[in-house]
Amino acid sequence: MFEQIIPAFVVGGLICVVGQLLMDLTKPTFTPAHVLVTFVTGGAVLGALGVYEPLVKFAGAGASVPLSGFGYSLAKGAIEAVGEKGLIGAFSGGVEATAVGIAAAVFFGYLVSVTFNPKG
Repeated sequence: MFEQIIPAFVVGGLICVVGQLLMDLTKPTFTPAHVLVTFVTGGAVLGALGVYEPLVKFAGAGASVPLSGFGYSLAKGAIEAVGEKGLIGAFSGGVEATAVGIAAAVFFGYLVSVTFNPKG
């Protein structure tokens, strides 16, 4: 059990540390939105190059849950769909591979927005 938990914690923590350092050291030019886009794009590029998959196999959820893991899943889904469907798979594969996560984010975001009142 600890053989899975420790690598996930360390790798996930390091990914978060990189994001926090980017925001702290480049204030005010590098915002959380920049970190989001950078991590998703970076995960997609590293996934397409085959560099991110060994990290996911080593760290499990520590590499697949952060934003970079979402980019990796998009790239992996698009690459697999191109092999099955041709060029149209490049456009549909990423969304199909991440549909459950996207649907959960929309559902729970809606649920929270209806449940709680924002404070001004």
